[in-house]
Amino acid sequence: MNDFSFWVILSNLLLATRWTVLLSLVAFVCGGAVGLALLFARVSKIRWLDTATRAYIEFFQGTPLLMQLFLFFFGVALLGIEVSPWLAASLALTFWTSAFLAEIWRGCVESLPKGQWEAAETLALSYIEQMRYVILPQALRIAIPPTVGFSVQVIKGTALASIIGFVDLTKAGTMLNNATFRPFLVYSLVALIYFALCYPLSWYAHRLERQFNVAR
Repeated sequence: MNDFSFWVILSNLLLATRWTVLLSLVAFVCGGAVGLALLFARVSKIRWLDTATRAYIEFFQGTPLLMQLFLFFFGVALLGIEVSPWLAASLALTFWTSAFLAEIWRGCVESLPKGQWEAAETLALSYIEQMRYVILPQALRIAIPPTVGFSVQVIKGTALASIIGFVDLTKAGTMLNNATFRPFLVYSLVALIYFALCYPLSWYAHRLERQFNVAR
């Protein structure tokens, strides 16, 4: 216990924070890519595609993230496929993130006046071209504040990955607490690091939202 000074504890937590940041980036970037594909399917005029996409979104939004982590880690293992905590956490958070981003972006797309769609159709643009050149550039400006705001939820969601053995900030805090028996110090530092990661994003999202409202 005497070997764990304040600076040793803090340095170990900061080292583990790298994995929290990396997992958050992977989940957000990959989830954004999947979410964009879901958006195209969700607002398309193909009924079965819209129905399948809606079922996907409702499943990942309507079930706990913890259960999804268990499914990817323990459930896949039952099929004889070995999955590392890193891979299971990345997949679960990617699909979870994609479901929410798809719905956030769908709301932004559908908030545009119908005249924008009609104008794009009169130009004889294909569906992909309508989205690329007319709809998405306008929806992007509306989508930035809630997207940045949701990134905070992604960072906090990574804490659940510690349940399946992924050594992130939360898991490192638990391990240090078990070694030092100083829960107040350890978990206070963990909370402060999460705050340092999340608060700038929250502040920036609120600032963007105010700027958008003023501009509108």
